[in-house]
Amino acid sequence: MQQARAHEARAVAFTEAHLRRRQAHVKHPVYDFLFEYYPVRAAHLKTWHPGLGVGLPADAPHASWRDYTLVDDSVVTVDLSAFMSRRGAAVRYIHDLLASVVDNPVQFDCFGLHEWAMVYKSTPEQIRHDLPLRLGHAATDAVVESHQLKCTHFDAFRFFTEPAVPLNLTVLTREDQPRNDQCGCLHATMDLYKWSAKLGPLIPGEVLLDAFELARDTRVLDMEASPYDCRGHGFGVVAIETPEGKAEYVARQRDLSARAKPIRDRLVSITKQALTATLSQ
Repeated sequence: MQQARAHEARAVAFTEAHLRRRQAHVKHPVYDFLFEYYPVRAAHLKTWHPGLGVGLPADAPHASWRDYTLVDDSVVTVDLSAFMSRRGAAVRYIHDLLASVVDNPVQFDCFGLHEWAMVYKSTPEQIRHDLPLRLGHAATDAVVESHQLKCTHFDAFRFFTEPAVPLNLTVLTREDQPRNDQCGCLHATMDLYKWSAKLGPLIPGEVLLDAFELARDTRVLDMEASPYDCRGHGFGVVAIETPEGKAEYVARQRDLSARAKPIRDRLVSITKQALTATLSQ
């Protein structure tokens, strides 16, 4: 099928460099995050799904795949009942979380300081990436101490160093995530890739790859604005300790948030459709 071939070609373009590095046992301090923190295999990205409610010809390969069913001996479609019997609780969680994120107040004044809080008061042996600190340890600590930490995303906050935790405006918990996640957050934007992957065949292939591409671009800003010096890997610097750097960070953060909106809205719509159809059965 033409759509499946186009999807695979796009996925290959996104993953071929990573696969070459992995085969050569070469680490990448920026992009490996997309394949390690988010444990989605390259093969998964290459697999095309038409999405919930879309029918395929009876001879489509999907006919033999899990969570697909043949209807009237002529149309292959997602077997929503089978998928929801296994993954219904996850679909409900994802829907409720993303719907909450849409409604929560948006913030664009965190300046990416979550990454700085992850190295605050740490020793060279304790930092998480094999990269030099752009300003050194003492000056990095000074940047943290001269700002108000306003992280809203638990999965960033949980990596704060112990001395940084009480510096955050809010002590975050997993249980409070639906009340705190918001559309300006880089990590909430990257997580759209995770949620798209977890929803499997419910999500059209182009949505999954759009979410991956957005996560990749968001990761670049995340690291360029971090305390690490990534210039040796071909990246720039967003010096958030300066007014100019703050302005650049916010402008790029707003652009990424705008790109995330149609993806997030699509995931909310699809999960609502799946939950509503399941309740009516």
